[in-house]
Amino acid sequence: MSYSLGVDIGGTKVAAVIIDQSGVIHNRHEVLSEPHDQELMFSRVLACINQVVSKSTITFDKIIGMGVGIPGKVDRKKGVAIYQSNINWRNFPIVDRLKEEIPLENIVIDNDVRVATFAEYRAHHSAREDTFVYVTISTGIACSIIDNGKFVRGNGFSGEIGLLPIRSTASKKEWVTIEETASGPAIQKLISNHYGQPNLAINTFFEKYYKQDSSSEVLLQEVIQALAQGLYSIICLLDPQYIVLGGGVVINNPVLLDLVKEELKNYLIPEQLESLNFITLSNYKGDSGAIGAGLLALSSKNK
Repeated sequence: MSYSLGVDIGGTKVAAVIIDQSGVIHNRHEVLSEPHDQELMFSRVLACINQVVSKSTITFDKIIGMGVGIPGKVDRKKGVAIYQSNINWRNFPIVDRLKEEIPLENIVIDNDVRVATFAEYRAHHSAREDTFVYVTISTGIACSIIDNGKFVRGNGFSGEIGLLPIRSTASKKEWVTIEETASGPAIQKLISNHYGQPNLAINTFFEKYYKQDSSSEVLLQEVIQALAQGLYSIICLLDPQYIVLGGGVVINNPVLLDLVKEELKNYLIPEQLESLNFITLSNYKGDSGAIGAGLLALSSKNK
């Protein structure tokens, strides 16, 4: 049995897992992030890694490598976190720093959405010739594409669909981005402003929606329209065989899947309606990133 470590770094939390070659989690640990200080943040990553191993019977000598998913732009070859909007890292040499502290030589990194995409791609048993798109709706909104078995990377900053501008009916600005409308922080801001309760939780807002509260239905429609426009752009550009939705916003509120599909019907022409059957929820839920990072390490070792 081959084992690897997978680490998913985010602005809110760091999650680490030990997995086998099938993607089965054998141990998991999670810590809160320290996104405003680069050294404190790195110390949280180290703590998470060391704790997941210390709690397991699978020791470092049985682990063949570690994959790390990092938000924003990374240099995979040099092992550098170039730019992260939600973490105070700029050109941070994370692979070299990890090798100073962790007894593993095989350490690889990639963008966090891409490693989550890799996990979901494997889980959905997509044929090599398929076009596979994973969309994360969380603190930020982004997507990643696998086509003919390979990532579509562009110049290193591809997939930032959350930056796509859309017309807004609720905002004072005529144009806003999808991320400014439908990400977790955007929804939090939207409902806090409307209800005048700064700490109103998103799940409380959805509870109001389930009780057919008219105000929550109007607010949620703004979110649904933004997400539908984003997915429609993907359908028009790529016509993929798979669109998988992940990230905390949709995983914790799966009703969004059906609501967005219903809204999409207003955009799709008859020849595109079949696309609705290809939109599904994440298989690994909140662990896609960590599992995908671990699978990446196993994949790189086998090359």
